[in-house]
Amino acid sequence: MNKEELIINDFKQKNKKQKAFGTLVELYQERVYWQIRRMLHSHEDTNDVSQEVWVKLWHSLENFRGDSALYSYIYRIAFNETLMFIKKRDKHIKINAEYKEALLENFLRSDPYFDGDETMIKLKSIVSLLPLKQQAVFNMKYFEGLRYEEISEVMQTSVGALKASYHHARKKIE
Repeated sequence: MNKEELIINDFKQKNKKQKAFGTLVELYQERVYWQIRRMLHSHEDTNDVSQEVWVKLWHSLENFRGDSALYSYIYRIAFNETLMFIKKRDKHIKINAEYKEALLENFLRSDPYFDGDETMIKLKSIVSLLPLKQQAVFNMKYFEGLRYEEISEVMQTSVGALKASYHHARKKIE
């Protein structure tokens, strides 16, 4: 049995549930945080969505069937929660692309948690203008170095469609 399977088995036992979940959070908290942060850019929003991810995982982990890697399952929850947050936020805020780009650039420059240079600020602001699916694929492939097969598990999309999304994203960024 691998480490993830042991954690899941422990989670399903009442007397080991909290400890197993704590181990899971310890293992994946930082990666989940950064996956969300690349899409939201705000530390506060990222923390809010991260909390939702861990709550949702707590309630759904007993039903995890192991059809994919546990991390892919967690990533999928984080991805879906992030998309829901963005859609809800953007429904209330209607701004044009130029203003959105300038707003994000100013936000990144003033964010004490952001340590990128001018090139990274420009790249992140341009990526934020892409459609959500292209943003997600670009972030996972470019910033996180995930393989298309891993992204496919997370997004439940074919590898071919992901390659096309990444290609279109790169062309738009260029």
